[in-house]
Amino acid sequence: KVIVRGQLGLRKKVKSADIVLYHKPNMPLAVIEAKANQHEVGKGIQQGLDYAHLLDVPFIFASNGDGFVFHDKTVKKGQPIETKIDLNSSPSPEQLWKKFIEYKGYTADQLPTITQDYHDDGTDKSPRYYQLQAINKTLEAISSGRDRVLIVMATGTGKTYTAFQIIWRLWKAKKKKRILFLADRNILVDQTRNNDFEPFGSAMTKVKGR
Repeated sequence: KVIVRGQLGLRKKVKSADIVLYHKPNMPLAVIEAKANQHEVGKGIQQGLDYAHLLDVPFIFASNGDGFVFHDKTVKKGQPIETKIDLNSSPSPEQLWKKFIEYKGYTADQLPTITQDYHDDGTDKSPRYYQLQAINKTLEAISSGRDRVLIVMATGTGKTYTAFQIIWRLWKAKKKKRILFLADRNILVDQTRNNDFEPFGSAMTKVKGR
């Protein structure tokens, strides 16, 4: 976050969760916050809740090394949202994923699109947390049958890369066969085609006007 004061801009320290658990690459599922054991076991829950909000995940684990507190937003009304657990009673990846699906309300028809892999270029490049939100929520909306989705992103936040990952996953999941990408200048179309969209190869065509 950048704080502006008069003519000066101050960038705050980057937030980073201790550990993020993923169902598969770029599909976050849970946050783990670890503290030293001089703190009580649930000390990291509030910090974990902040990260979970940014990543849009319902599960937070906090630990001081001696035990765990599990915060579960998927529980039914009347059940405790936080419980103390030990390592042996921790929910399995399969259990977390099942609870996640029910929490999100995904149908069996949606899952092939929602779980379609991101494009991996072989480097360590991955979407930023807000790009993940935009990409995953767009796939959720389209897989549920919505045909009008608006994403608003500021200059320099990676709109083209975000659009590429959305298109890639829709195309690979065979949810959409033909996708039109528009730009207001030829130079922008060419840059996109030769850079972010290059993995589409011969499947991509530039449409020229008369």
